[in-house]
Amino acid sequence: MRNQTFHNPVIKGGYPDPSICRVGEIYYMVASSFSYFPALPIFRSRDLVHWEQIGNGISRPEQIDFKNCDSSEGLWAATIRYDNGTFYIINTLDVEGRLYRYNFIITAKDPAGEWSDAVIIQEADGIDPSLYFDEDGRMWYCSNMVPEDLKYPEQKMIYMCELDRETFQIIGERHILFDGNTDHSFYMEGPHVYRIDGTYYLMTACGGTQTNHCIHMARSRNLLGPYEPCPRNPIVTNRNLRLINQLGVAVTGHGDLVQTQNGEWYMALLGIRPYEREIANYDQYLPRKWIRTPDRNRNAQFNLGREIFIVPIAWDYDGWPLVDNHNGMVNLVERRPNLPQHRPPLHSRVDNFEEETLDMIWCMRRPPKERFYSLTERRGYLRLQLLPVSVGDVETPAMLVRRQQHYDFQAAAAMEFEPEHDGEEAGIVLTQNERYSFLLVKQMYEGRKEVACYRIVNGKRCLIRSEEIGEGRLYLFAEGEEGIYHFYYGKNEREMIPIAQNEDGIILSTVVADGFVGTYLGMYGSSNHRASKNFADFDWFRYEVIEE
Repeated sequence: MRNQTFHNPVIKGGYPDPSICRVGEIYYMVASSFSYFPALPIFRSRDLVHWEQIGNGISRPEQIDFKNCDSSEGLWAATIRYDNGTFYIINTLDVEGRLYRYNFIITAKDPAGEWSDAVIIQEADGIDPSLYFDEDGRMWYCSNMVPEDLKYPEQKMIYMCELDRETFQIIGERHILFDGNTDHSFYMEGPHVYRIDGTYYLMTACGGTQTNHCIHMARSRNLLGPYEPCPRNPIVTNRNLRLINQLGVAVTGHGDLVQTQNGEWYMALLGIRPYEREIANYDQYLPRKWIRTPDRNRNAQFNLGREIFIVPIAWDYDGWPLVDNHNGMVNLVERRPNLPQHRPPLHSRVDNFEEETLDMIWCMRRPPKERFYSLTERRGYLRLQLLPVSVGDVETPAMLVRRQQHYDFQAAAAMEFEPEHDGEEAGIVLTQNERYSFLLVKQMYEGRKEVACYRIVNGKRCLIRSEEIGEGRLYLFAEGEEGIYHFYYGKNEREMIPIAQNEDGIILSTVVADGFVGTYLGMYGSSNHRASKNFADFDWFRYEVIEE
């Protein structure tokens, strides 16, 4: 008998702000990527439970100018839609300290790509925009804006205007759909419009991106309003529970609806899986935002970023949607859609770098100005050229990383690298942003070759431990638990010599490090602000879930 339930999140790790659409029997989803490149990862599924990445909306550096953006700037929440043979992604670019912002559209016939160059929508205010295609074939832009007469500081209005289908530019006037003042929809953003049984529904993310995150709904008989809010808003939230709770899910919000070919409704949305940590001695980490629980001596943290969850949706007798499960909340176990199960090929836990192109799981921080890696200079190896840029610089370092997707994991790499000058280093990195990271590297220090482990906290680099080491192949290991990391090295794959254990992973929690991303881990090399022609060769990289 087929399993009637599935386990959330359906896409693990820092893939927030999901948007979803269905074409026939296939579902497509796009997620935020912020400063990471290739950007706007696109996923495909046939059963809403099993997903595989098929491409990226932004795959060429010339598509978007990231302008040396911070890790949590860049590309924010996107919307993916399909109309008359074409896929559309609309998105916000926010860079230069969030002082330079615009909204743009890219298109493709095949969502696997490549996607078109970005077309900037002139004078399109707001963030997290959406597209709606009406019954007459017209194309509409929907986003938020700040009212001229603010009723409260966090007030946002949702507006809509028509776009020219050829130029993607605004035509006609703006229409205010919802002013955000009648039900205190704080930080209203991420709007999506749907037409269901002759009624137009406006769904928005509200409450900000932390503990008050939620989803609101409004509706109208006319596309351009006026819209009345649902009397039961928010229609989706876990905010009324303690963050550390029996559900194991918190900060739920920013969703998108899809109807299956069998008539069921589901919502894709983001959430976090928090863990609890004492906060008594963490002033040294200079946290910017704390998520408090009723127990004032404890704190909810999350290192995995905001992940993608799926929940069933029903339409009540009064025409409003609600979460269709036993408790009306987002849970780790939910009811499976009535769709044939389809599991794509399992992703290998080891990358042997035998292909001529990188696996789509790898990304870098910002598009590179010059290519710093090669899969062909030494067949079967990833060659990482040392750049002067370090992991803490707001430029593109020689770093290829993937998202941490599990609390209990082991990451390992086989590396061949001989530093030639002081400051040269290569190895593995675990990073939240430019200011918070762990490094496990082979380096040159005062003429000695060493293996060294570093902690970077609020931009300050601190040596945990170093040991002199000779030449030859080196194996590097990082293991994780819930908010704890251990680091090892060895001369062979089965030798694990501890160099740093029980390192507090709170520095890689989004709460401490601040921003919108989760932890990334992978391979890294740097000559630390001096020119170098040296490189590191990685034979393989392994990411493995540790089972109890």
